[in-house]
Parts: sequence; C-alpha cells; structure tokens
Amino acid sequence: MMSSSFRTAMMLIGVYFLSTLSGVAMVQAQTSPEISLDCQQPQAIDVFPGSTRTTIVYCSLTNPTAVSETVKLTYQGGILGVAGPGSKSVSGGGTASFEVALRAELRAPEGQQVVTITAEVITWGGGPVTGISEPVESKVLAVYKQFSRLRVGAELAFLQLRPKVDYMLQFDVYNDGNARDKFNVEVQNYDELNDAGFQLSIPLLTDEIDSLAPPTKFRVQMRTPKNQGWTDQYYNLQFKATSEFSVRTEGIPNYQVQSMTIYIRGVYLPGFELTGTMMITALAAIALVGRKDTSRDEDIEYSELEPMDSRLF
Repeated sequence: MMSSSFRTAMMLIGVYFLSTLSGVAMVQAQTSPEISLDCQQPQAIDVFPGSTRTTIVYCSLTNPTAVSETVKLTYQGGILGVAGPGSKSVSGGGTASFEVALRAELRAPEGQQVVTITAEVITWGGGPVTGISEPVESKVLAVYKQFSRLRVGAELAFLQLRPKVDYMLQFDVYNDGNARDKFNVEVQNYDELNDAGFQLSIPLLTDEIDSLAPPTKFRVQMRTPKNQGWTDQYYNLQFKATSEFSVRTEGIPNYQVQSMTIYIRGVYLPGFELTGTMMITALAAIALVGRKDTSRDEDIEYSELEPMDSRLF
C-alpha cells in the first residue's frame, strides 16, 4: 500500500519538474520580441453641420512573450484627423487596450477612407530593440455618412395679377447635402388654392441634383381665379420640396417650404373679353366715320362761300 502511494507521489513530482523544464525551455527559445494588434471596425461618421464628426477605433495589443514590451504606435488616416497614444507598455503574456479618435471634415462628401494603425516593439525586457522587430499593421475603414440638406428660393415673394391670367412661377431647389439626392416637389396647399379658383400644374415633379450643384428650376403653371365680379384678395402659395433620401434613410422627412403672396385685383365678367373687343372696334369705327363726315362738312362750307369782288377795293 505504501509503495503504491510512494510511486504516485514520485510520478507527480516528475510531471512537475518536466513541466517546469518545458517552460524554461520555451522562455529560453524566445529570442526576439513579438506583438499582435487587433482593431475593431469603427462606426460611420456623421459630417452634417452640428455633428461631432468623430468616431472611435477600439484596439488591443497582445504580448505573447514572457517579458514586458514598449510598443510604438503610428497612424495614417489620409484627410482624416487621427489622434491616439504614441506608445503603450504591455506586460509579458499580457494585453493592453487603447483608443484612436478619427475626425472628418465638415460636410465631407459621402465616401470612405482607409486608416492604418501600426505597432512596433521598441523595448523588450527593459532593453532597446533595434533591427529585429517587424512592425505589424491593422487597417480599418472610416465611412462618411450621407446627409440631406436643401434650400428653396423663389424669383418673387409678392405678385399682383388680374383675374383669369396665366402666369409661370419659378422656384429654385438647391442640394446642400454631401451626396446626390432626389427631390420631390408639390404645392402644399393645392386643395385650398384649387377651391379658391386657381388652376395649378407642375411640369416637373421630381429631379436628382448633385451635391452643391447649381439649383434645379421647378416651374408652376398658374391661372388666376375667374370668379365673376370684382376681386380684391390676397392668397398664399406654398411650394414644398422634400429630400427623398431623408424619407428613405434618415427616418424624418427633410423638406423646405417657400411661400409666395399673390394679390388678385380686378374684375371678371363671363364673355367680357369678347364684348369689350367688339365695343372697342365699334367705337373706333364710329370715330372714324365721324371724322370723315366732319371733313366733308368743312369742304362744303368752304365751297359755298362766294369769292369777293376785287372791284370793291
């Protein structure tokens, strides 16, 4: 019984010494520093006015060796602003985390930028490392998110017209977003104006506009009301443009409304245009005939006067 326990104890001691010798052999076999770098893909960057325009890259360093290391960190981000630690210390067999901040330009065009993070061991076990350490890299992709923004302008803010007059209104739609977008237009209070007697039509209801390109000119064909009698009334036409990208992606419609005041003043009588034309023609004919008759009377008066006898003088 004792011999069996003794053999078991000796076996355990032997296993312990073998494992110790194996660990020592592994440490002795490690003749150069090593480091591994892992970085997560960052969230997309908002670049619209008022946003922070930043995102964070989360990285970690792992030291597979048994001794501590000092790791130099460098960054390449193109047009992006990059801020992160210049170096990190990593204990033997340990891991160290760090963060890298990326900052984009205001209104940066929709797109992406590769960011390269490089780690290089510069000290190992307290001593400098020269020429025997290969730097490692981790690449991430920074994405600039598209945002919608628009402006709407009008040729006129106030317009005075007579009843039953055709007029072409013009509105300018600008794409102030950072990518190509489609814009849909409408007269927001169409039903109200239609009930008041206006006839409205929009030849072009939608168009795609490049970012910061010249505006697209949308036109509204309008005929003013022909309500019988005298009209002296102000109306408000509301032209609305909406970004299709905002509806499809941003979740909240991004739109602009441009108002125009229309003052209708004058009289309209059914058939007045034809009657008026006939009356003017008739009056002109009467005036012409009267003028001819007057000329004839003058000729008669002069012809009926007898010439004076020169003998009286």
